[in-house]
Amino acid sequence: MERKLTDQELVRREKMNKIREANIDPFGQRFDRTDFASDIKEKYKDIPHEDFDAMNDTATVAGRIMFIRKMGKASFFSIKDKTDKIQIYISINDIGEEAYNLFKTADIGDIVGVSGKIMKTQTGEVTIKCLEYTHLVKALRPLPEKFHGLTDVEERYRRRYVDLIMNDDSMRVAMMRPKIIRCIQNFLDNLGFIEVETPILTTLLTGAAARPFVTHHNTQDLDMYLRIALELNLKRLLVGGMESVYEIGRTFRNEGMDTQHNPEFTMMEVYQAYSNLEGMMDLTESMYQTIAENVCNKTTFNYLGHEIDLSGKWKRISMVDSIKEVTGIDFKKEMTVDEALKLAAEHNIEVEAHEHTVGHIINLFFEHYVEETLIQPTFLYGHPVEISPLTKKNPEDPRFVDRFELFISGHECANAYTELNDPIDQLERFEEQVKEKELGNDEANDIDYDFIEALEYGMPPAGGIGYGIDRMIMLFTESDSVRDVLLFPTMKPLNKDN
Repeated sequence: MERKLTDQELVRREKMNKIREANIDPFGQRFDRTDFASDIKEKYKDIPHEDFDAMNDTATVAGRIMFIRKMGKASFFSIKDKTDKIQIYISINDIGEEAYNLFKTADIGDIVGVSGKIMKTQTGEVTIKCLEYTHLVKALRPLPEKFHGLTDVEERYRRRYVDLIMNDDSMRVAMMRPKIIRCIQNFLDNLGFIEVETPILTTLLTGAAARPFVTHHNTQDLDMYLRIALELNLKRLLVGGMESVYEIGRTFRNEGMDTQHNPEFTMMEVYQAYSNLEGMMDLTESMYQTIAENVCNKTTFNYLGHEIDLSGKWKRISMVDSIKEVTGIDFKKEMTVDEALKLAAEHNIEVEAHEHTVGHIINLFFEHYVEETLIQPTFLYGHPVEISPLTKKNPEDPRFVDRFELFISGHECANAYTELNDPIDQLERFEEQVKEKELGNDEANDIDYDFIEALEYGMPPAGGIGYGIDRMIMLFTESDSVRDVLLFPTMKPLNKDN
């Protein structure tokens, strides 16, 4: 269905035609700028207005017009580049009648280039006095009203390009994300880690408990999965002798969407030979604090309604101790499945058929009573073996494994293991996963026999951890939704008529 143009859009197209009739391309050519708005404003912010008379500093800038106040033969307007806005003073006496008439065709949203002298107005605003005006791009659609912007949150996510123009905070988050990722890379590189890339397409469902996206390779007539985790290929590299590796990569889980989940997301997994659970805790604590100090210049953050303090040593507590703190139930004691099921029934905890083990019931108690209470950074360790198929058993109590999760503001932010490197134990865990799948758990793993073979060559003792990069960026940018830190989150398609 063809969309009817608004009156404003029709006027803008008429102006576009006038620009073209003047032998100017309405959609521009290369433009060489020398400066960005934020640099100019910072450099000259403390220089008094009267000192500019003796100066002859110039700049060439480019950006989108965000404000115009036309006043006959002289006008003010502001442009916005990727760093900030800056005010421009333009006069027919400085640029001539032809160029000034071209400026009069400008609308808010157009992209222009300006060369001129740096000055400061009587009110103290750093300004560029335009001596050369260049039309670059005619915007054929008007921007939203300044004081309303994109008020519909869904529209902000669908039309991120408009959101970035109108919403300074969206631009701030978009600019911070790569800085945070670069800080992570520098941190790990300086510790001797090697960044690698592993396949996104896989033939087996392994590495995490999650429902996959299924696709098909036509040439091989083979169903394949988009990876749900990065784990097993990185551990193969430990077998190969790379020792300390990490990957930051896209991962896919065919599950629901909410403020904490997007079906396509960014994970980082880190593996270090000869380390263990405590090593991963220390690395995580240090990495978060490095990002806080080097990128954000602070260690306290308002995250999901709580003031979070990343400084100092973080709390470390076992899963069973955390449950005991809240409920008084001591799952350290040996108990039968029937005893655990009875406790679950007494506490109104629903247990599915594939969860009829003591370990699964412990996890259900944690999720029901404890998870949302872990506000300040907390390393929760000692998970039941039944819910951790890739993790080394605790040598003192084999009912539990050497694993921890990092919780902040009641949400999981990282998941770490002292890695399982016993191929016989690993195969038994995989076989238990197959049994769970037969009982209806569609998130259970397949058996990766090639990985078992790799382990048989010998994988060094190692620590490993996976981080949700999007959630990490939510914390450091103080965002409430994962969609705020993704430039283009997954959205339900609009009706074709819209």
